[in-house]
Amino acid sequence: MGSQRQAQLEYSEFQAAMLDEAKRRRKAAKIIAVLAHFLGRTGEAPLAGLTVADVGCSAGFIADELAAAGAARTFGLDIDVPGLRKADARFGERVEFVCADGTALPFPDGSIDVLVFNHIYEHVVDPDAIMAEMRRVLAPTGVLYLGLGNRLGIIEPHYKLPFLSYLPPALADRYVRASGRADNYYERFRTRRGLRRMVRGFRVHDYTFPVLATPERFAGGELFPGVAGKVARAVLGGMPRAALRALLPLVPTYLWVATIGDLRPAGMPLPQPPDRVRPL
Repeated sequence: MGSQRQAQLEYSEFQAAMLDEAKRRRKAAKIIAVLAHFLGRTGEAPLAGLTVADVGCSAGFIADELAAAGAARTFGLDIDVPGLRKADARFGERVEFVCADGTALPFPDGSIDVLVFNHIYEHVVDPDAIMAEMRRVLAPTGVLYLGLGNRLGIIEPHYKLPFLSYLPPALADRYVRASGRADNYYERFRTRRGLRRMVRGFRVHDYTFPVLATPERFAGGELFPGVAGKVARAVLGGMPRAALRALLPLVPTYLWVATIGDLRPAGMPLPQPPDRVRPL
């Protein structure tokens, strides 16, 4: 596929996870908790008065939760037309759903207070162009939430195949086809270094370990459920920061908050506070 990649249309029609309402709402709770901590906001409406946009909203569950968190105006954007139709039918009274490409967002410069870009970059043709466009529309005091998969995560998150994202495109296609889970492997993940390059032009804080270490604070229990979660929380909560940093290249998912201005987390101190990410 390589350079011949095309935009993934009607994504919710062949990726059932996008229609898993309970899971999507749990993810939304985590996103809102991270945003609330960074902004230093508490209460039931941490996004009160803000203009919010979910880029890559699909069926709209996360956008609906953003609206419920008090946003003054909420947008959901995607090229997934079937997903947008479902979203508008259910949530159109409080979310404005727009069919729009992320490389041409329909907003004036500096007009959006909160952007959410959650596990989308690996699906799009040109993530760098979308990042530049989000930087254009983000307000000077705005925040961008980024959920970012890591190419070096051992289990590929969409097809649950080990080392799938490590492979070059042709071999990845053969692997996913042999598994019977898809005809081709479309997704293109980047390593942490590649993601740091992708966020150039932003100031970034890493909430990955704060969420893992204190999931009850960030509604992040689904990251490591059950007994594994208890062990992970105990280990992460007591590890020196230097040791945690050494693990970063292999963490399967990064949770970053990006800004244009020199903003810093305004919430209460955490056992594992957010680290700065140095863009390349």
